[in-house]
Order: sequence, then C-alpha cells, then structure tokens
Amino acid sequence: MSTVKGLHPTKQALIDTVVKMMDSQNPSEINSDDVLERSGVSKGSLYHHFEDFSELIEYALVARFASFVDQSIYMLSQVSIHSKNKSEFVAGIREVTRVTQAPARSNLREERVTAISKAMLNPRMKEKLGQEQERLTQALADLFRESIERGWGNPAFDPRAIAVLVQAYTIGQIVDDFSPAHMKEEDWYTLIDAIASHIFFSEGN
Repeated sequence: MSTVKGLHPTKQALIDTVVKMMDSQNPSEINSDDVLERSGVSKGSLYHHFEDFSELIEYALVARFASFVDQSIYMLSQVSIHSKNKSEFVAGIREVTRVTQAPARSNLREERVTAISKAMLNPRMKEKLGQEQERLTQALADLFRESIERGWGNPAFDPRAIAVLVQAYTIGQIVDDFSPAHMKEEDWYTLIDAIASHIFFSEGN
C-alpha cells in the first residue's frame, strides 16, 4: 500500500482504509460512516485532516494510481535492466503489453479514467494526480529514450510523444471494455505489437 511521506498516521490510516475499500467498491459507493467504522478513526479526526469527505476519496484515488505507477515503472525497469539486445527488449515490451492490456485489468482502466475525469473538474485533485501522471510519462519516455541511445528505438519519434501514445491506447481500450461485443484479445495484441515493431522499434534501425 502506498504511503505518502510526511503524512500524519491518522490521515494515512484513513487513506489506507479507503484504498482497501476500493478493491471491492466504486468510489461513489463508499460513505464516511463505513470508513470511520473500518478505520477506527473519529469523525472529528477525519474532518481535521481533510477539508471534506470528497478530499479523502481524492487522496485514495491518487494513492491507488500512484501504486499503479510504481508497478508500471518496476516492470519497465526490469525490461531495461535484463535486455541485452533489441530482440530481448522488444520481447520484454510485448510481455508488459500483455500484462497492462489484459481484459482482467478492465477495472483498473475504469478506475484510472474515473480518477482523470474527477481531476479535470477539480483543481485540488488535478495537481496531485498530475504529479503521478507525470512520473509515469517520464518513466515511459526515459525507457524509449534509452532504447534510442542503445540503437534499438526509432529516433524519428520523440520519446515523450511515444510515452503519451502508449498511455492513450492503454486507457483507450476502455472503449471495448464497455461494448457489449468485444474484439479478440489476440487481435489487439497483434495490432499493438505491430505498432511497436514497425514504429517504435522500426526494423530499419
């Protein structure tokens, strides 16, 4: 569970409680009474540490997204560390793709879109979520920048632009998640692999 450095233990306990509750409940289903009962924190303490209950939900959404970012950065770093050549690097990226794009992760895509939509209308949350979003974008950009420096990536494209595109099609898969008819999982992977092979890591390099 993600712990924010410098937070008061009571504040962290409330955030951790909501983060855990979000494993099985949508943010809109969580109420303050249940949070207080599960955390053992008083109502007065909750409103001492948070401006309102919505702010606690925001902190929890950001904490969950931060955890997702940490996991993503770890997977990407492992690809970079263990790849000795271009073939191994591309194979590692394909493996990460199959983890992050899996149908079983549709709930994470929904949660990420929910967090972004809330942040777009909430400057308070936008600042916190934006910092985590930038961490992920930077990590992806660094990975592709390193691949270019090692002679594996396509230097025709800006690493940050690639980082944004990768996240766009990852989140964009939610379009299929909500459709009554779904594309075949392998068809999606074939398309993403082709983008990686022919654009990000063009054979012409």
